[in-house]
Amino acid sequence: MSDTVREAMEYDVVIVGGGPAGLSAAIRLKQVNPGLSVVLLEKGSEIGAHILSGAVLDTAGLDRLIPDWKAKGAPVETEVTSDNFYVLGEGGQVRVPNWPMPPLMSNHGKYIVSMGNVCRWLAEQAEALEVEIFPGMACSQLVRDGDRVVGVVAGEMGLNPDGTPGPQYEPGMELRGKYVLIAEGVRGSLAKELIASHRLSDGHEPQKFGLGMKEIWEIDPAKAKPGTVTHTMGWPLGKNAGGGSFIYHLEGNQVLVGFVVHLNYRNPHLYPYMEFQRFKHHPMVAELLEGGKRVAYGARAISEGGWQSIPKLTVPGAALLGCSAGLVNVPRIKGNHNAMLSGIAAAEAAAAAIAAGREGDELTDYETEVRSGAIARDLKPVRNVKPIWSKLGLWPSLALGGLDMWVANLTGWNPLGTWKHGKTDAAATGKAADFQPIDYPKPDGKLSFDRLTNVSYSFTNHEESQPCHLRLKDASVPIRVNLPEYAEPAQRYCPAGVYEVLQGEDGPRFQINFQNCVHCKTCDIKDPSQNIVWTTPQGGDGPNYP
Repeated sequence: MSDTVREAMEYDVVIVGGGPAGLSAAIRLKQVNPGLSVVLLEKGSEIGAHILSGAVLDTAGLDRLIPDWKAKGAPVETEVTSDNFYVLGEGGQVRVPNWPMPPLMSNHGKYIVSMGNVCRWLAEQAEALEVEIFPGMACSQLVRDGDRVVGVVAGEMGLNPDGTPGPQYEPGMELRGKYVLIAEGVRGSLAKELIASHRLSDGHEPQKFGLGMKEIWEIDPAKAKPGTVTHTMGWPLGKNAGGGSFIYHLEGNQVLVGFVVHLNYRNPHLYPYMEFQRFKHHPMVAELLEGGKRVAYGARAISEGGWQSIPKLTVPGAALLGCSAGLVNVPRIKGNHNAMLSGIAAAEAAAAAIAAGREGDELTDYETEVRSGAIARDLKPVRNVKPIWSKLGLWPSLALGGLDMWVANLTGWNPLGTWKHGKTDAAATGKAADFQPIDYPKPDGKLSFDRLTNVSYSFTNHEESQPCHLRLKDASVPIRVNLPEYAEPAQRYCPAGVYEVLQGEDGPRFQINFQNCVHCKTCDIKDPSQNIVWTTPQGGDGPNYP
């Protein structure tokens, strides 16, 4: 579509993504200079539609952005009152006491929130400052002038399945800015393009990822304990994969039940979704959920590389924010505060550059702030926990990683230096012949559910007549390579049942049910052949998280 003629609109700053990073950037730009023209583009049907709700929020970013957030009615109300950590065995659990953990691991003073609702509230604050917010506008292309990013293409709709314009085709618009801030979230397509084309990861460790799956439950009021936070490790994953769970008690008898599987697992027979379903049958969890009902489901990838995996963050005219930059603190299971801080830092750098008469250059002040300010102070002390866990296992990571964090917390110095991650998650996948298949119990329909039933609780919808947004570089690879070598793991690693291997008269064939996609990006990350490319579907499509 390179010859398509599009209308163009000019702004001072164009922001891609309506999550905490993008919204914080938009608000801060208008706080610094109300005269700036700022547009924010969100691919979800509304702000918050693609935010997998439920998190423990460190308010450091919110405190900085809107100090009087309480008085302004932010939906940040359920303060953590109890913080528990367990290592699970199949039939029981061992409580890990809080006292050996460094202070940075404490959740007291933090809040259990729906990040979808927090983002909806942030959008209200942004609109009150006259930020233009356009939901349902997927950004499908970067607009470049030589090496410089000058804008994005947003809102292209009505393509036929083969990619040609259909009868209702709308070419979209070019939204151009003096600076473009990319805040798409984990493994966004524009961020991925920038990182590759400008070699932003050179000299840095590969990014690592986890798959986070979450259900919202309404439970028996007698079991509800608002403000209670529980994290677990161990069963059912054991030695098959790193990861763990979280259980957060909100108001209204709601419990957020989540499960994270690190995507560097080797056994291609592993089925992350079924590990999550099996987890809920642990006696401690089953007792909590019995008599309740699941009301929502969702999944997303989580950036886990930490400090050593943050790529170069700027190119001429553009910068990477939040999860596009990989700013999650893995042991704390928190990234929203760093996303907001990155949005603030990028906004201040862009506003200062525009005030100085600049445009389209690199926002080096933003990169400096990320690598030397509050985000660095949050990520540096914990930088070895993930690679130690990956290389040595759970218990050494608790001991060695804990020691490293404690010393760093007290002195600002990591005695273990900086460990490397090594392989990408895709390259970590082993051959199917080297591992035993895993027999998973059938979901019972009460505590555990099949994938397609659960996907219906993500309220996902895609217009079926559009091109498939999950593209294969080589259509023959799934059956020719991945099936014989890896038992085609896409059948299992996808938490939405998008990929199937079907047996026909002419042999097996690979099927992509893109309508089920919840935009988690796991396929783009974990496919051992790196043959699947996640791109944006037309705007408004995808999950609609409540």
